[in-house]
Parts: sequence; C-alpha cells; structure tokens
Amino acid sequence: MRRNLSGRKLVITGAARGIGEKVARLAAARGAHVALIGLEPERLRALADDLGAGASWQEADVRDGAALQSAIETCAITMGGIDFVVANAGVAAYGTVRQADETSFERVLDINLNGVFRTLKYATPHLERSRGHAMVIASAISFTPIAGLASYAASKAGVEMLALAYRQEVAHLGITVGLVHPSWIDTDLVRGAEADLPSFQELRGRLPYPGNVTTSVDRAATAIVRGLGLRRNRVYVPRAVVVANWAKAALNSPAAWPWMRRFAAEVAPALEREVEALGRHDQLVPSTKSQRKQMP
Repeated sequence: MRRNLSGRKLVITGAARGIGEKVARLAAARGAHVALIGLEPERLRALADDLGAGASWQEADVRDGAALQSAIETCAITMGGIDFVVANAGVAAYGTVRQADETSFERVLDINLNGVFRTLKYATPHLERSRGHAMVIASAISFTPIAGLASYAASKAGVEMLALAYRQEVAHLGITVGLVHPSWIDTDLVRGAEADLPSFQELRGRLPYPGNVTTSVDRAATAIVRGLGLRRNRVYVPRAVVVANWAKAALNSPAAWPWMRRFAAEVAPALEREVEALGRHDQLVPSTKSQRKQMP
C-alpha cells in the first residue's frame, strides 16, 4: 500500500480557508492532485492558482445534494479519479437549547452531519474504484458536550457514529475510513466565538487539558495529511484528545455530574446573556455570495 501522497487525487470540502485550506496546501506540497470544494469562489480560485497545475476547484454547498454530487463527479473527471476525500465543511452556532433559533440549529446539523453523509455517499463509487480512504473531520466535542454548543456537539457526535457505521459498510469495498478529532484550533470558528462571546474564552480556560489550549491550524493540517498518507482510522489534535475518547464514559457518568453541573450552572447563564445581547446565533463570515461560510 502506498503511504505517500505523490500523484494521489484528493478532494476536500470546506476548502476555502482554515483547516481545509492548510490541508490542501500541505497535500499539494507532497505531490497530491487537489480538488477544492466550497462556497467562496474567489478564495477557491486563488488557492487553486497558488497550488498549481494539479489543482482544481468547484463551488458547491454540502446542503445541496445535487450540486455536491455534480462537484464531486467533476472533480473525479478532472483528476481521473479520487483516492482520498476529506469531509471538512462545518459551521457552529451559539446558544443553549432553550434559546437556540430553530433554523440555526437545523442548519448546523444539515451542514455538519448531513453534509458529511452527502459527501461520503457521492464519493463512495470513486473511492471503491481506487480502494481509497475517506477522512471525516469530527471534533473533541464528539466525546464531551459543552453547554451553549448543543447543536455543534450533537452534529459532531453524530458525525462520529456516521463515519463508524460507514467504515463497516464499505470495508468489503476496500475503502478505509478515518476520523479526525481536533480540540480548539486557531480558525475563524474559535476566533469568532471569542470575539462574539467574552465568556467563551473563560469557559475554555476552565476546562482540563487539552480543552484549555488552542492548537495551530498548521499543526492540525500536518496531523491530518500524515493521517491520510498512513490511512489512519483516528487522528487526535493534539494527541492528548485521545484521553477524552477513552474516558468519555467516565466524563458523562453520574460520578462526574456534580462537577459538570456546577460548571454548567456558572457558564450557561453568562453565555445565554451574551448570545441574547449579540442578537444572533450564527457565526457571520463574509462570502462573495453573502452566504455564511462552511468551516471546520
């Protein structure tokens, strides 16, 4: 089995910036042919130009199955197949369950969970032909919920189960599947939350390691690209996140609940007040089509 990326054909969703952009740059530097899918055509075009002749891009929303299928098919035709897929597109929204806007909550689930479903579904025929590898970006929050991020936590926990079920379903086709579990990464998502919600940074600072640290995008992308080459089934960023996976039963057990209850009783009201004062639940990121960006 080849363990390098030279000549391999890689599709990335949510590729315009953040983790998706960095993965594209690193993979291209290691000789991969990269196809970018996202919602910001000017950024995608500029990135593809930077990456050189082996790169292409398609504008598509992972909420639109027909558009996403067309984009993946075009990527496969352009590159002559698909060896790897990184399902990276994602968003976050603010607010507790009682104050969350229904449309915002549903949008997070549709992009983060249904978007991964659509990506895997339409990439499967191409991955079967190449006996390829799908890498799904989940989160450390797949293991441990945090008050005020219910929609994001639900979507990422769902993504983990979706990817694990898909792994079983496609094993006989020669397709392998990996999950990435980043903690807080220095992307627009984390920086935007800290700017919008002052108590968010305080919340993170009170979490045990590695929940209280921020990892660079470069480090996250390096781990993902290494995981692609090795076809790893789990990638943790930072590596200490593996402890949260092993300990998730304990973290969500009756024994841990008294601490969690005290912590949430202090955090949740402050977050609710700040979201109310903010006047919105979605993170707003500029886009050439006045759409909110999909991000990891």
